[in-house]
Amino acid sequence: MNDIFIHPTSLVETHHIGHGTQIWAFAQILKGATIGSQCNIGDHCYIESDVKIADNVIIKHGNKIWSGVMLNNGRFVGPSQLTATRQHLSVTHAVQSGATYNNRQWLVTTRIHEGASIRAGATVLAGTQIGKFSIVGAGAVVTKDVPAYALVMGNPAHVQGWVCQCGHPLSFDSHLAHCAICNLHYAKDGKVIKLIAF
Repeated sequence: MNDIFIHPTSLVETHHIGHGTQIWAFAQILKGATIGSQCNIGDHCYIESDVKIADNVIIKHGNKIWSGVMLNNGRFVGPSQLTATRQHLSVTHAVQSGATYNNRQWLVTTRIHEGASIRAGATVLAGTQIGKFSIVGAGAVVTKDVPAYALVMGNPAHVQGWVCQCGHPLSFDSHLAHCAICNLHYAKDGKVIKLIAF
């Protein structure tokens, strides 16, 4: 634990933190959350119990990450982004109907896959999947699954284009694309993009 930095003003209740991770001022991380190695958790972040954050994840300041959210390796979450879970949609109904809050049946999993980037002010609704190496534009409201390598924008978010693993826009000729920046090649079949070897 001696290579983990936890700012003295933060409140960190979990012991599941990987080596090299930095947690900055006024962050609150609840017991039961898991944070991987080489992560950077910005100022004023709130991370609930049962959140699972893999390695090399950057979460910028002011984010609220609720129970049921899973962030895979290499995520970038921009400032003041909000990831909602079923908790915030139906817990009042569960209490009114006599269901217990603790059975957690109201909770659904929201998964942010490898390499995905969520820009400032975006909202990701409960149960959605953010595909690998996709980009969610600033202020977007994600109401359905985002395909891998997609660039989505708007409210509700919709596909505006496709991007390489490096984030550079892809232009498809028929069903093939080549990234001029990193020299990777892709094939497209409808809304399915796959990395191919050339």
